Amino acid sequence: MAKTKELSVEDKLRALYSLQLIDSKIDEIRNVRGELPLEVEDLEDEVAGLTKRLEKYKADLDSIDAQIKEKKNAIDDHKAAIKKYLEQQKNVRNNREYNSLTKEVEFQELEIQLAEKHIKEMKASIEHKKEVVSQTKEKLDSKQSHLKHKKAELKDIMAETEKEENLLMDKSAEYEKQIEERLLAAYKRIRGSVRNGLAVVSIERGASAGSFFTIPPQTQMEIAGRKKILTDEHSGRILVDNVLADEVKEEMEKLFAKL
Repeated sequence: MAKTKELSVEDKLRALYSLQLIDSKIDEIRNVRGELPLEVEDLEDEVAGLTKRLEKYKADLDSIDAQIKEKKNAIDDHKAAIKKYLEQQKNVRNNREYNSLTKEVEFQELEIQLAEKHIKEMKASIEHKKEVVSQTKEKLDSKQSHLKHKKAELKDIMAETEKEENLLMDKSAEYEKQIEERLLAAYKRIRGSVRNGLAVVSIERGASAGSFFTIPPQTQMEIAGRKKILTDEHSGRILVDNVLADEVKEEMEKLFAKL
């Protein structure tokens, strides 16, 4: 298999700084979206949760309705039993049979009272649940409306930026292929550890961009010589000289203009 041509240190620095500018451009695009994708995701979760809650309330209401019907059927059965026992009392042969039937009637009446009490409680529960359902529906409608608005907002932003982002990501992948794995891994590690994502920076007023720590003149000369890759001892960022940085920026500006 043919070996790829070994890049000079200067070429590596150019590829690294180009990659940094492209990745920073991608960061800018994503920052425009801000927290919007997460907001949409959170709202979708809320809507799903409220929808599931409403389904549960509906199932509870159906279950209570079924229980009320059962209680009403039981009351009808108890009333039928009372009627039967009262008829039997007319044909009893002694007091013992009469008293036994009287107790059965009393028991059935108690069962009716208990069933009516349960029905009353269940009807109160239904009214409470219906109120909760109404409040939940109102909240769900509000969240769905908010979600629709946020989705439309995100769609508009995505329509404006998605094409450019995809092209930039393709360019980022192209430049990554030019950089040896060890160096690329270092770049990604540094980029992931700093808040602004800047792993490769130029020297500004004797210090690395964004830093107040002065770089010794000898080190600055070595950086300008482009003979080895040097990092800032304070931030760990890879350093490039201003001239190279300006040249790469000009190239990247032309590239960005075409996207």
